[in-house]
Amino acid sequence: MLNATYEPINVCTVRRAAVLLLKERAELIEDRTGTTLHSATEVMPRPEVIRLKRYAPVPRHTATRRITRRAIFARDGWACQYCDAKSDLTVDHVIPRAKGGGSTWDNVVACCAPCNRRKGDMLPHVAKMHPRNTPRAPHPDVFIHVAAPRTPSIWEPWLRVVARRGEALVESAASAGSGEAWATAA
Repeated sequence: MLNATYEPINVCTVRRAAVLLLKERAELIEDRTGTTLHSATEVMPRPEVIRLKRYAPVPRHTATRRITRRAIFARDGWACQYCDAKSDLTVDHVIPRAKGGGSTWDNVVACCAPCNRRKGDMLPHVAKMHPRNTPRAPHPDVFIHVAAPRTPSIWEPWLRVVARRGEALVESAASAGSGEAWATAA
């Protein structure tokens, strides 16, 4: 789903996208060619990308966003931050909670179960285990990829967001098509 400013803000179901279109709160930007939705009285194209007609405020400060396991895994590339293993992932507190560490973006990392057991409740320098990347709040795009791990190719022009002067702008409409934001049907 795209905001009124054409910036990607959310992934929604086909049903939610259809309701927003029927209530005229959004406009259809891209549809799935050849497929339609049918009701008792109407037929409409299946929405792939929609744009809200009114601007919806979006939380910009990702540090205040809720921490979830999937968001941590996506931020860390679905790999253990100690050994780069891709399976049996769990979440590790870099500074253990028992030692005063909190459950914040800058203190949690993706970690495989063997590394998590080996580190235990030790500090990184005691266990001689330091994360490959310094934990930090994720880029807002991470939350879109958490909602839809596989993005359809039709979304790609709408996902190309360029950060300029602290605000997100969509690449030129000439290169992307019409320049509108996306609301998708997952």
